[in-house]
Amino acid sequence: MKTGVAYLPLHGGKAPRWLFSKMVALSGAILELMVMEAGPDRVLEYLANPYWFQAFGCALGFDWHSSGLTTTTCGAIKVALKDRGKELGLFMAGGKGKTSLKTPEEIARFCDAIGLTAGTRLIQTSRLVAKVDTSGIQDGYQLYHHAFFFTRGGEWAVVQQGMHQANRYARRYHWLSETVTSFVENPHNAILGNHREKSVLNLVDRKSRGSQEGILTLSRLQPDRLVREIRKVDTLSLPRHHPIYAEEFHPGRLEKTLLKTYENPAHSFESLLLTRGVGPKTLRALALLSELMFGKSPSFREPEIFSFAHGGKDGYPYPVDLETYHASIEALRGCIRQARMGRSDKVKSLKALARFMETMPAPSDESRS
Repeated sequence: MKTGVAYLPLHGGKAPRWLFSKMVALSGAILELMVMEAGPDRVLEYLANPYWFQAFGCALGFDWHSSGLTTTTCGAIKVALKDRGKELGLFMAGGKGKTSLKTPEEIARFCDAIGLTAGTRLIQTSRLVAKVDTSGIQDGYQLYHHAFFFTRGGEWAVVQQGMHQANRYARRYHWLSETVTSFVENPHNAILGNHREKSVLNLVDRKSRGSQEGILTLSRLQPDRLVREIRKVDTLSLPRHHPIYAEEFHPGRLEKTLLKTYENPAHSFESLLLTRGVGPKTLRALALLSELMFGKSPSFREPEIFSFAHGGKDGYPYPVDLETYHASIEALRGCIRQARMGRSDKVKSLKALARFMETMPAPSDESRS
């Protein structure tokens, strides 16, 4: 996977209905061919690759520079999989805004329909992934989109996005079950953002392991003792560059949360993240105390950032070419029909074309301009 940076400014407006219906048709045809060729687990790998996902959204007719690419592409996929998901063994739950809150319910419904017993585990995974990107990584981006993809075999991928109210940029977080060995130690498959943030509190960095242990220890202590220590922070002179500020804490609210962690001690940092009421401010407070009391400093290193036919809805690089769009959908549908009948020559032709394109030299800077 190549590395780089992509800028995703937030834009107003939405995909017109005529384009969205075509995005559903085209995305459904592409995904069906991919499943037939490589299987649903392989499709998850592509969805978790920010390069491919961005290119996929562009191929569907969305604009490369619009953050709406994420939500609209996932929305089209969800509609496309609604009727064919069971056949393909590929499902999607969640979405944008309030729809994301229905993710557990949708996962449970899909699992019941296909007899998958891993529903409880997948629901907890969905919750934990969201908590890591809102509380474990505090980069100023508030999650507003959560798409949870999974297969009949229980493998999963997540594409979720946060918005930064101040700079009006979006950041996308990609997860893949195959690459996750720990939810609290460098768990992401990739993060796609606008630039490296200067004040990120990254509690899921490998370098934050000592801080995690200190936070877990403090969460089990009596709340009144911890709140007394937090109040003392006001009298300390902290470095200007330190991205944890005491004035952001409300000792009264913090004490109520710490009472929960004291009465029901978490056995791991992962379970602490899942404790109801434990959010960004609680973890920042405990991270600060851990540094002051135990000398266990958390990581402020930005997580590794990765980034990355038919035109775009806003006319970039040119308006959507409907004739070509229809031709692409029909061509893929024809491939699907041929493949179902055991004739895979068209699919092989597409693969041969893809291999040929890979051998072509990259365009020069002059040709791009």
